[in-house]
Amino acid sequence: QVQLVESGGGLVQAGGSLRLSCAASGRTFTRHAMAWFRQTPGKERRFVAAISWNGGNPLYADFVKGRFTLSRDNAKNTVYLQMSSLEAEDTAVYYCATGSKVAFVESEYNYWGQGTQVTVSS
Repeated sequence: QVQLVESGGGLVQAGGSLRLSCAASGRTFTRHAMAWFRQTPGKERRFVAAISWNGGNPLYADFVKGRFTLSRDNAKNTVYLQMSSLEAEDTAVYYCATGSKVAFVESEYNYWGQGTQVTVSS
């Protein structure tokens, strides 16, 4: 069993920054891909970013490229999503997930966190 706990969400003004964290426990963290998805009310979860077990070549959705940076610290079993130049459209619940490989689709990730709300005011 794996537990993922997100933190760092909150209210920020447009143009500002936030850093989300996802702490993993319960299984070997270092050999699994990690990802972030986000969801707004009434819509499906959307892929945001993913990173392989060794931290190389993170993948990003087009709408966050150049603004968000994903990294991981395997010694701390934690991944970080640094979000900059935030826009009102980034308002969503952000979910952390883990799976055996980097992928763009939800179905490839086996475990999910409870989510953290990010609200960007315009």
